[in-house]
Amino acid sequence: MIGRLNHVAIVVPDLATGTAMYRDTLGATVSAPVDIPEHGVTVVFVELPNTKIELLHPLGDASPIAKFLESNPSGGMHHICYEVEDILAARDKLKADGARVLGDGEPKIGAHGKPVLFLHPKDFCGTLVEIEQV
Repeated sequence: MIGRLNHVAIVVPDLATGTAMYRDTLGATVSAPVDIPEHGVTVVFVELPNTKIELLHPLGDASPIAKFLESNPSGGMHHICYEVEDILAARDKLKADGARVLGDGEPKIGAHGKPVLFLHPKDFCGTLVEIEQV
């Protein structure tokens, strides 16, 4: 069902510092910041030959990422994202197999402009999983 790894998301306390680390220290190509109000985040994507790293920063006080930073003030890995060909079929199979889909269970448009869903970390070895339709 799952395809390739789309990205690994890392919450950063300072987006400019995180961007500089990947761009200047590691020599990666990094996108411009993009605000995604529907998800309460500002993101940049670090382009790698085989995948991406998504740097997340809270957008506003109500951001779910703000709570993550309270518990992890230095930041840290937030989730991994896998590609799926049909997000509704993937959701239905996952639910039938006992996995919990977060939110209302309906896909939302993610940072790449494609439908995404998040899966409960307790069902995936303690890791928050995002699936994205390609």
